[in-house]
Parts: sequence; C-alpha cells; structure tokens
Amino acid sequence: MKNILICGGLGFLGSHLAQRLEEDNNVIIVDSLISGSEKNTKYLNKSVVYSNLKVEDLCPDYFHMKIDEIYHLASIASPPIYQKYPLETALANSLGTYKLLELAKYYNAKILYCSTSEVYGDPEENPQKEDYRGPVNTLGIRSCYDESKRFGETLCYIYSKYYNIDVKIARIFNTYGDRMLPTDGRIVTNFIHQLIKNKPLTFYGDGTQTRSFCYVDDTINGLVTLMEKGKSGEAYNIGNPEEISMLTLGNILVRLFDKNPATYPAVNKRLPNDDPRVRCPSINKMKKLGWEPKVSLGVGLIKMIKYIKDNV
Repeated sequence: MKNILICGGLGFLGSHLAQRLEEDNNVIIVDSLISGSEKNTKYLNKSVVYSNLKVEDLCPDYFHMKIDEIYHLASIASPPIYQKYPLETALANSLGTYKLLELAKYYNAKILYCSTSEVYGDPEENPQKEDYRGPVNTLGIRSCYDESKRFGETLCYIYSKYYNIDVKIARIFNTYGDRMLPTDGRIVTNFIHQLIKNKPLTFYGDGTQTRSFCYVDDTINGLVTLMEKGKSGEAYNIGNPEEISMLTLGNILVRLFDKNPATYPAVNKRLPNDDPRVRCPSINKMKKLGWEPKVSLGVGLIKMIKYIKDNV
C-alpha cells in the first residue's frame, strides 16, 4: 500500500483521482479550495484532507510520513476562474511545482505534473504531437495559466535530468464529466445548463472552432497509467483524438434533450482573445503505454446530463 499525495484533490479531476486511488492506497489530499469544493469529500471514504492549504506552503516532512507518489493537479483550469485569480494560478504552477518537486526529491517519490493542452497555444499543427511547441502569448489574459504550465514543465525537466527525480508530465486536453463547477465557463457545462433552462446556446465566434472531449473516467485512467508506465522527463498527451466543432457539439446536446437543432435558438458572442481555433491530441505515446479513451462522447454526455439534472 502506497502513500499518495494528491494536490488539488477536491477539484473536478482531483476528487475522481482520489476516489479511484484510495481503495488500495493511503491518500492525502491538499486543496486551497479556490476552485475545489469540500462537497467532493462525500465521494471519499478514507482520504486524509488538508483544506485551505496551498501547495506553495508545503515543505519537506510536512506530513511526517514517507510519500511514495505525488499528483500535482493544484491549478485552476477554468478560464473565468483563473482570470479572476491570475496570480494564484501562476504561483500554483511555478512556485507550487517547485515545492512539490522538492518534496519528491526529499521523499524519493514519483511525481506526475498535470500540464495542459494550452501549452500548444493557437496551434498551426493539428492534431498536436508532444514535440510541437506552439505559438503562445506571454502577455495575454490566458498567459497566467498556459505560460505557468509551460514553466512548470521546464522545472519537471530540470528535476528529472539533473536530480534524477521520476517526473511524468501529462498534457490534459478537454475533459468533461460529473463534479464540474456550473460556473467553470467551459463549453459542455455551459451548453447543458442553458438547455436545462431552455436558454439559447451561446457560441463564441462562429462556432467552427474545434475541440476534443475526453470523459473523466478515461482521463483518470490515463493519469494512473502514465504514473505507472511513463518515461521520466517526457510529456504525454491525455485526451480524446475525436475532434468536433462547437456547432456539432451543440447539435448533439440539443438532440439529447429531444429538441430540434434546426430551430433551437443560439447567440454568437465575440471570440475571446487567444482562444485556439483547433485543439486535438495525438495520443500515440499513450497508446504505447496501453491507454486510450473508451467512453464515447454520446455515452459520456448522457451521464453528465443526468448528473447535472440531479444536482441543479
């Protein structure tokens, strides 16, 4: 049985990961509660939770036990929330990553850093492979997130190469599922809540921009697989390689609500600055580790709709 530290363990992905790992391990959770929620403790049975604690404040031997694995998910991922808390977001991915890498060195623990597909910026390559570097804006409204994630990856590389720490880097693409905040501003959440309230769907730009959507269970399986099998100091894309436009996603959801896409109202708003036109992962590296998504978009959306209806 391993002692596993999950930072950001009361958030959307973190709580799912903690629930998955606590069955066979001792799980310790740290969460600042900026975007995580204490409500997610109801899904946990035996995890030890430290709430209102930032990863930047951690130091060696904080937990007075040997830590075997560290999962670093302690970063806001919702655009409207990280734009509200830009400094907290940047510090969690920079100073926070440094502190956790120091913990990994102290405990001789494995560490998995949850990075993001945002490191590819507004890509000119599609799908995006891990060796693609991408055009990004260091002075934009999203830079507190994507640039700090890029810097966090650099720290991981340094600790892997020069300190021989076992560091895995997961570049997570759009993930959806239960426990997402209703105010997170992400497209699946927005559309479902609008449909429940019979409000028009809001599209940004003309709706032709693309994304790919990975169900939360698949993403969690990917993170666990990467921790177990990934090569230290390398980045791996975790996401669904099936790319669709926002217009197509809207039509799928409208049909799942037994409404007519041809007549359901929609509004168009200005595309936010630095919003990528395309986003789709190449997952060949993860396939070599034995992982790929299993849950289809239709099945995953039905599960998410039920969860939101049961919790609004």
